[in-house]
Amino acid sequence: MSRIVIALGGNALGSSPSEQLNIVKKTAKNIVDIAELGNQIIITHGNGPQVGMIYNAMSTYAKVKGVEPMPFPECGAMSEGYIGYHLQQAIQYEIEKRHMRKKCITVATQVVVDKNDVAFDNPTKPIGEFLSKEEADKLSKVNNCIYKEDAGRGYRRVIASPEPLKIVELKTIMKMIEDKNIVIACGGGGIPVIEKNNGYKGIDAVIDKDKTSALLAKEINADILLILTAVKKVKINFNTKDEQDINVMSLSDAKMFIDEGQFAKGSMLPKVEACVSFIEKTRGNNKAIITSLSKARDALKGKTGTTIIRRSE
Repeated sequence: MSRIVIALGGNALGSSPSEQLNIVKKTAKNIVDIAELGNQIIITHGNGPQVGMIYNAMSTYAKVKGVEPMPFPECGAMSEGYIGYHLQQAIQYEIEKRHMRKKCITVATQVVVDKNDVAFDNPTKPIGEFLSKEEADKLSKVNNCIYKEDAGRGYRRVIASPEPLKIVELKTIMKMIEDKNIVIACGGGGIPVIEKNNGYKGIDAVIDKDKTSALLAKEINADILLILTAVKKVKINFNTKDEQDINVMSLSDAKMFIDEGQFAKGSMLPKVEACVSFIEKTRGNNKAIITSLSKARDALKGKTGTTIIRRSE
């Protein structure tokens, strides 16, 4: 039996409620296939399209009604609940259909960041609707937010992506794992909060889902961090005549490829970096795997995917 953190990529979800509800049925089957082998499963997931949809809807409502806009951390919390609800429902159905004695539970998870993180000096994550430069300039004077041009499509608000430091609900998550539940946690990288004298306070930020997944995997002493994305294997020399699938990467190989710029910043790079972080901060035979959702079970058996290990054998 292995304790496995499964980080679901965008391909495992949808961009609308009806689409997502259908997609998660297939996602649930793949996840329960892995649990059925006797593994402990902890699920994390992205929330990019979903939190954007919620933020846009709430911003439009506030504009029409002339009321206070919904803060971004609250929008993140809503996306955690909405995605978790769909996943939990689909996974529980699969569990009961197979007569397994498990429950699936979602935890709205807060993740502590440093308010002085350098990421706040240079916000890069676009959120919300597209605006003209005039609209963006006018809004920035009212709300003191930063707006940047986004790939020639207009201006969007940008927020920081700080490093995750601590998972607030970690003890609760551990108790649920020990009680043999399938746990959904740290959705969208978690709700970003800063520590205050009287508790925690939400802050406008987006935490990278893969970084938080690596932190969670380390804190619960997971055997495997399984990052699911749109491809079966990591490639180097991508889109060239020398393109090559990577079956196994040692830590030194992974760092070398990162230094060579082999992985795209908004795509494979954060996934490989998260795997490196997990392996570096754990001891023993812990490993990380990057593959597609449909190949997850085969990848765990060593038949496909890219496995990242401490050193080459």
